[in-house]
Amino acid sequence: MLIDTHCHLTYEIDKDAGISGIITRAKNAGVGIIICPTADPEDIPDAIKIAETYENVFATIGIHPEHADCNAADFINDKILSHPRVLGVGEIGLDYHGDDIKPHAMQIELFERQLDMATKHGLPVAIHTRDAESDTTEILAKYPNVNGVMHCFTSSYDLAKKMLDRGFFFSASGILTFKNATDIRETFAKIPLDRLVVETDSPYCAPVPYRGKACEPAFVVETAKMLAEIKNIPFEKLSDIMVENVKKLYPKIKI
Repeated sequence: MLIDTHCHLTYEIDKDAGISGIITRAKNAGVGIIICPTADPEDIPDAIKIAETYENVFATIGIHPEHADCNAADFINDKILSHPRVLGVGEIGLDYHGDDIKPHAMQIELFERQLDMATKHGLPVAIHTRDAESDTTEILAKYPNVNGVMHCFTSSYDLAKKMLDRGFFFSASGILTFKNATDIRETFAKIPLDRLVVETDSPYCAPVPYRGKACEPAFVVETAKMLAEIKNIPFEKLSDIMVENVKKLYPKIKI
């Protein structure tokens, strides 16, 4: 069995199939569990409802830095983070890529408020970081008890080493399969097997051979195949290892 550790089911992936159809296709492909994060604060109620509706779907609750102008406390509370289907706080972090971004100070404030929440509830975090490695590590250093996963990891091996020392996991997305992703494959080759998970980041980052299509959880199989090839181990062995890794990453999950 595979687990898609990061799939935005609150987004419209396939209007015709709907969430039920997407989940069925995932099961048929061998993807037994899906973890649905939030990025937009308005999606939080929907993510929880989906996790309550489908027994193989869980949620992580967080606000992406593109929404750094909001007050996290207006959307995330103790009741939500104590929900049995909510596994962690995410996706959260920093994104300094491009020109149309929220001010860095505003992003940092939102990031730290959510790290405070994760600390209070003893929950792991799903970290988004893009062109912000230095600030990400400096901020996380102030939260030594917070652990989690580097979502859709495409950053440097230097950052990977630092986060490995922290005990973080690393999530491979469909980007791992891209022809020009040699550096990323080299990084994942160096990361220990017991720190790896996979994701789709649906509806984004569709792997080869589905590039250009809306990504969905069934496609995580292709990323796992590439990871097995990189690690030179049988696909079935990799799948078993990653299930155990997810249990360690998200202790609240019921498998």
